[in-house]
Amino acid sequence: MKLSTQAVQVGLNWDGRTGAVTVPVYQTATFKHPGLGQSTGYDYTRSGNPTRKVLEDGIAALDGGVSGFAYSSGMAAIANLLLLFRKGDHLIVTEDLYGGTYRLFEQIFSHYDLSFTYVDTSVLSEVEKAIRPETKGLFVESLTNPLLKAADVKALSALCAARDLLCIVDNTFLTPYLQRPLGLGADIAIYSATKYLAGHNDTVAGLVVVKDPALAEKVYFLQNSVGAVLGPQDSWLVIRGMKTLGVRLDRQQENAQKIAEWLQAHPKVRKVHYPGLPDHPGHQLLRETARGFGAMVSFEVVDPSLVERLLLKTELISFAESLGGVETLITFPEVQTHADILPEIRARLGINNVLLRLSVGIEDVDDLINDLAQAFEE
Repeated sequence: MKLSTQAVQVGLNWDGRTGAVTVPVYQTATFKHPGLGQSTGYDYTRSGNPTRKVLEDGIAALDGGVSGFAYSSGMAAIANLLLLFRKGDHLIVTEDLYGGTYRLFEQIFSHYDLSFTYVDTSVLSEVEKAIRPETKGLFVESLTNPLLKAADVKALSALCAARDLLCIVDNTFLTPYLQRPLGLGADIAIYSATKYLAGHNDTVAGLVVVKDPALAEKVYFLQNSVGAVLGPQDSWLVIRGMKTLGVRLDRQQENAQKIAEWLQAHPKVRKVHYPGLPDHPGHQLLRETARGFGAMVSFEVVDPSLVERLLLKTELISFAESLGGVETLITFPEVQTHADILPEIRARLGINNVLLRLSVGIEDVDDLINDLAQAFEE
């Protein structure tokens, strides 16, 4: 069965008794016991809720894992996974990752004696060189934010398996519709479900999928113990969004490709980062390991004065953070999503004062290009 069909079917057969096509929102904190020492399988919503269970089973099926876990945000999901590690452990991390993840690692978990080394995870040898005796895991973005470097998840997973490292892949930009990290050998896939999976900029959520049953038990223990779970109403919204994942991403990718090509030819654009372009370093890798190139486009303009003009003069494209929704958004990573990364590191990576990031939506692509064109004008 195709993944787009699987996504539409999430929750469809949840209740053979009523035949309801849509799973209901079980808006309850607690559940009545049928007898002493007996349970319906649900006792308290922090530990499990039927609506959340449909979502968790759904994302596990889409990603080919044994268990899924839903959290109150993508950051809550990442924080929960870091509790798998112990004092003194070391992790290797994608260097140009989301600034909020960097902040979590450096300003919070480093105080608990976890250490992190940031490398270009699109280069396997750089990852291998960073391994120490105390290294316990790799945290990699399959497509980096915002520079869109592609990681060879299969090769990285094989390296982790050989060195007994936990391989965690943040697959937010690609989603399981375009790439399934667990099928490429990763141990854990993680998503900010706020983005493409929910898809409508109307809820905040995080999802985790685990390949191994024993590891899944550990993740469940942490999820239940810490309690940063996704509520039933938000779980329902993510389920609803996932049903249209395939048609949304198909349209978004098509739009992104055309916009990237238009930007590449524009005289006021000096560089375009989009893996769908043949000259992108990760183009061939994604052709071999993914079903598409995603719908994020980053680009550098020729002059800093153009940044504010594009942010404020676009009329259809909204100047806003986040990504993955049906509406096209534009943001300025240096002062927004990546402000917590040290200036000298941003400069080295290329997250500079002329870099803009587009999250391409499902609008008519001609309207989007016309909006960018008029914003570029004096």
